[in-house]
This record gives sequence, structure tokens and C-alpha cells, in this order.
Amino acid sequence: MNFMQTVKGSLLEGFYPAGWDMEAIDKCCSNPPETISDRQAFWHEEFQPISCNEVQELDVKMGHEIATQIRQSKSAGRKVAFILPVGPMGMYKWAVYFLKEWNIDCSHVFGFNMDEWSDGEGQTLPSDNPGSFQYAMEQAFYGPLGELTVPVNQRHFATLETLPTYADKIAALKAEGAELITVFGIGRMMHIAFWEPHFGAEFENDVEWSKQTHRIGAQLHPLTIEQNAITSFKSRTTLVPCRANTIGPGLFLQSDRIIGGCDGALGRGMQWQGLSLWTTLRHGPDRWLPSTYMPTLPGKLFFLNELAGPLQADVN
Repeated sequence: MNFMQTVKGSLLEGFYPAGWDMEAIDKCCSNPPETISDRQAFWHEEFQPISCNEVQELDVKMGHEIATQIRQSKSAGRKVAFILPVGPMGMYKWAVYFLKEWNIDCSHVFGFNMDEWSDGEGQTLPSDNPGSFQYAMEQAFYGPLGELTVPVNQRHFATLETLPTYADKIAALKAEGAELITVFGIGRMMHIAFWEPHFGAEFENDVEWSKQTHRIGAQLHPLTIEQNAITSFKSRTTLVPCRANTIGPGLFLQSDRIIGGCDGALGRGMQWQGLSLWTTLRHGPDRWLPSTYMPTLPGKLFFLNELAGPLQADVN
């Protein structure tokens, strides 16, 4: 007895996105853990999953990769644009550490935060609110870089006024030779940024879907709210906004390189991200599962070994 055999007539019927094939998702999750990095036909030849034994190892390796890309672009004399997440976050302190050790100033770096909590009209939290992504980025990355930091006028946040300007600004940077690098986590609903899977219903095909650069006041899936209640708001669902401003596939699919991180283990054998990771790596590109497009791009996806499973019942 499982989900697929019992969902009809239950409260879960119609709750998940219409385009989700639960049988196909379950098949993705049924593979042996030791096969998770086996190359798939739809992966870009320069896409590489990298396993990590613990969160601290993932934070160091991911931070090192971000710092390395900033150093390489500096050495090459070119600008670099980063689409940046708030979650995961642990890599930023290590990116700061390496950049300071190498004495690399970030005057050539342009930061574009991928999303921000909002109301239905796109109004966002004040930048000094501890729940806002702008506050988190200033505290975790831009501030600790000190005199090496990214210039203030090159930091962009997903506000009502600024998010719609991202596409033109990134296009102008790429025209000057800048690389675009997207740093990301994978949501429980397999979103990238807050580009949710149920948006797929609005488009006739993946091509039209892939042209969307952003959305203001996007409606978030209930499980995205619960994921963030657990990971960012100490379980307090009542503090989590129900909407967000977010970039879309029209931006993150332009990436010259990606740096991903999956650290969704909760301790005592519990986790929330194994299904999302396996589906991302096995399903194949599908607009109803936005993260499945990420392996089609060059770059690295760091993940905790624990998330590889086996994804079988383990009652806690």
C-alpha cells in the first residue's frame, strides 16, 4: 500500500501539480545509493554531481567553487554575474574565507539575488528585516568581504522595482563577455529560485515556459511554505509569506555554469530532499519539475551522501 494506490478520493488528490507523474518520480527514487552519480544521457558533458559526507564538507567545497570562479574571472580580466540564493547559505562564509586568503577583490562581480518574499503586489520585506533575503546576503556575504566586497551598485535584489531589470542587465553583461553563474538549492517541490512546478500549467510547451525571465508576487506551493517554515523559520508557518518575487527559467537557463547544493538532512536519519535530488538527476528535463533542467548545464552539484538513501521507510 502506497501513495499512488490510496490518493484517489483523499485530501491529496489534486494537491500536487497536475503534471507530476508519481509513478515516474517513485522510479527515480528507487535506484541504489551507489548509482546516484552514474552519468545520464540528458546530463551536460561538463555537469558533475559531487558527494559530501557531511554538511561542513559541502559548505567548504561549495564555497571554494564560488571563490574559484570569482578568482578565475578576475585572472581572465572579465566580469562575472552571479545569480545567488538564500538557501543553502553555509557556503558563503567559506567563499569569503578563500577570497580573503587569496586577496581577491570583487569589483568585477555582479550579484543578482534569485528571489525575495513578497505580497501579492510584489512589495517585499524591508531590507533590515531578519527574514528578508537582502538582509541575509548582506550579513553572510557582502558584509564579511569587507574592503574586498562587491560594490553596492552591483548588488541586485528581487524587489518590485529591480527584478524586472535583471534580464536587460544580465544581457548587457554577457554582451561585454561576462559569464553568468547560477548558484542554487533544490526545493522540496523541485523549484529553482521560487519558480514553482505548478507554473507549468500556464504554458503549452517547455519552449514557452523556458522564455519566462521573472514573476512578481508568485503564488508558492503549500509544501514550499512548509519547507521554509522548517528550514528558515523554526517551524513557525505563521511567519512565512505565501508569495515571492522570483527569477524564471529565462534567466537561470542562460547560465554558463551552475553551482548547486543539496544539504537537506535533518538529523537522526530524517531528511526532506532525497526525492528532490534523485528526481533532478534521473527524470530528464520537464517544466513540471524545474530542477530537472539543471543537469543539462555545465557545472557542479554538491550533495550530502545521506540524501542518496536508500530512500526506504525508516520510522523515527
